Amino acid sequence: MEDLDWRTPSICGAGNNCPEVAITADSVFIRSSLARNAPPVRFTHREWRDLLDGIAKGEFTI
Repeated sequence: MEDLDWRTPSICGAGNNCPEVAITADSVFIRSSLARNAPPVRFTHREWRDLLDGIAKGEFTI
C-alpha cells in the first residue's frame, strides 16, 4: 500500500485512542490510532460521504 498522509481530528489532541483518516484521489482510509499496524478500512468517496451523512443524521446507535 502506498504511503498515506494520516490525519487525526484536532479534538483528539495528544490522545492515542482516536480515528485516523487518509484521503487519496480514489479512496478514503480509516484506522484506529491504537492499531496502526492493522489493515485500514477503505471507502470510496461516495461511501465516505454516505457514512458521514448517516452519522450526522443519527442513523447509528451505540
